[in-house]
Amino acid sequence: MRFLLLYALAAAGGAIAYVPFLTLLLPARMADLAGADDVRWLGYLTFFGALAASAGGLLFGWLSDRTQSRRPWVLAGLILTIALLLAVPHAQDVATLLALLLAWQLALNMILGPLSAWAGDAVPDAQKGLLGGLLAFSPALGAWSGALVTLPGLVSMEQRVTAIALLVAAAILPALFFGRPRAFPELMAVEPRPERPVARPAVRMWLARLLIQIAEAALFAYLYFWFRSIDPAMGDHEKARIFSLALTIAVPVALLAGRWADRHGRPFVPLAAAAVLTCAGLIGMALAADPASAKAAYLVFGIATTAFLSLHAGQTLRVLPRPDRRGRDLGIFNLTNTIPSLIMPWLTISLVPGFGFDALFLLLAALAAAAVLLLATMPRTA
Repeated sequence: MRFLLLYALAAAGGAIAYVPFLTLLLPARMADLAGADDVRWLGYLTFFGALAASAGGLLFGWLSDRTQSRRPWVLAGLILTIALLLAVPHAQDVATLLALLLAWQLALNMILGPLSAWAGDAVPDAQKGLLGGLLAFSPALGAWSGALVTLPGLVSMEQRVTAIALLVAAAILPALFFGRPRAFPELMAVEPRPERPVARPAVRMWLARLLIQIAEAALFAYLYFWFRSIDPAMGDHEKARIFSLALTIAVPVALLAGRWADRHGRPFVPLAAAAVLTCAGLIGMALAADPASAKAAYLVFGIATTAFLSLHAGQTLRVLPRPDRRGRDLGIFNLTNTIPSLIMPWLTISLVPGFGFDALFLLLAALAAAAVLLLATMPRTA
């Protein structure tokens, strides 16, 4: 249990590293350097940063497989991530900032790739639901850290990145120094498995996560504009409060669902249920006619997707076909975090100008319904 708690704190350290930086500090630095072109350059940074993150997850997950060790990669990634983060305030032009961001994304995924695989090496199947529940703390702590590093006392960019660096180190180092999980030989045994290309559980899990991530990415990017269309008087603080409330409520929901899955031996039932609630939330958002119903529908959606993604991260470790390729395979799963960023803008551009947000939400609800079918028909013993 101690390792699970330390591991969850380390995973939250990854979120603390990127959430406030990518959502608050990087845009602010870009505005300082690029002036009127800040939005265009931020788009370039986001696109190429996503490519670097995908490549880093695959590369360092694979390297940790080959070396059969996770901890040294995580430690090296932590040192590089902090060093590059501290260098950001000293970038004097956009090109330097882009180079730092790409290097930082690679270093960050030197942490995240091997760290994800480490859980597969050390957490038995009977605790993977609990693991998923604990991982729900990651997005919540990432959001809370953004509020912390923007307190009035931390004014300069240097002070804010230093605060992030200290928080990340405090979250990750305890697992590296004091995390001593029990050995579970069955988690490392390589057994031949029959090839079932479409029906394989890992393929279903990958597709289900991709479908939910497309919906989550669309709402993350366009939530501000949707709320503005429902209630033009709603302030930024109110929008941020609703977003943080959904992440916070999702923590106990995911913990309870994960523990239920472990105790009853039904690992995929909470995932299917969360996908159903995601679909219901999207339909509610499409039908919302006033601010109160819009907020309620979004809360259902936000809580369900956060719980789904956390629980999915834990149960994915159950279905990966080979432990000796666990890091590489998780790098492939990590593509579900970046592919939606390439798909989502085209969906939005195609639907919203002509048909409004209602049409977009109904399409996303159909994608969530497809995820429900994929998960509801999963073999219980997968």
